[in-house]
Amino acid sequence: MKISLLHLVCLLFMVFLCRTASAQNKIVVFQSDFGLKDGAVSAMKGVAMGVSTDLKLYDLSHEIPAYNIWEAAYRLLQTVPYYPKGTVFVSVVDPGVGTERKSVVLKTKSGHYIVSPDNGTLTLLAESLGIESVREINEAVNRRKGSGKSYTFHGRDVYAYTAARLAAGTISFEQIGKQLPNQVVSISYQKALMENGKIKGNIPVLDVQYGNVWTNIDGKLLNQLGVKYGDQLLLTVYHLNKKIYEGSMPYHATFGEVQEGKPLAYLNSLLELSFAINQGNFAAEHQVQSGNEWKVEVSLVK
Repeated sequence: MKISLLHLVCLLFMVFLCRTASAQNKIVVFQSDFGLKDGAVSAMKGVAMGVSTDLKLYDLSHEIPAYNIWEAAYRLLQTVPYYPKGTVFVSVVDPGVGTERKSVVLKTKSGHYIVSPDNGTLTLLAESLGIESVREINEAVNRRKGSGKSYTFHGRDVYAYTAARLAAGTISFEQIGKQLPNQVVSISYQKALMENGKIKGNIPVLDVQYGNVWTNIDGKLLNQLGVKYGDQLLLTVYHLNKKIYEGSMPYHATFGEVQEGKPLAYLNSLLELSFAINQGNFAAEHQVQSGNEWKVEVSLVK
């Protein structure tokens, strides 16, 4: 059976449309350090809606501390895996806006897309979900019309616009721009590991509402250490290798297993080791903060 050139072109076009439609799901999730006191976040959403009113727009957080690239990286790690494959995230914590840092879209091996400056924001997602591909945004075609003289609001003019076009299926991932090597700018930090009978790790973030201290130490490492509920753990906290806190506390499943005002260790909602004071603020009481320069050591009290 002969297939005409027209039929072949139509078939290829339909295949392209199917591939594009299956890659994106019309969901865009925004993160920034802008806060909600002015119209910056609303402007980004307005640009997205200008691309397509069919888009579903959500917020991850706009309360990232100003310029805190590390926390932006962690909040993506905390959130991205729970959204459907094909979701497009926009993360704008960009103290280097307008400089030589690249504007990119990372496609993870899980099928999520993150539109962001390549300034360290993608560190933890690249490690946890893997890099399928990275493309640099071609601003000659993926930039809001008439914004060429604006150098300080790429979140609105480049990132929201590009993310909306990708999520809506107006462009394919390949049309973002040139493909880059499968690597991103990475922030160094203490990875969780066992060493000489102690577990070393990082304090990536605080549970800011309650002052609980979260680490990147998972349950598997606790099992290797032989930790069981009711055991006492010795926690030492360092900032830039200076000891900030040292103390012991029981390891429990829930806060209510210790008296009010008493400390405990537990697994948080990401199943990683954390430290708290029941109905108190561990971080404030012991002057503990978070970030890539904060480290912990944990050992079993025998």
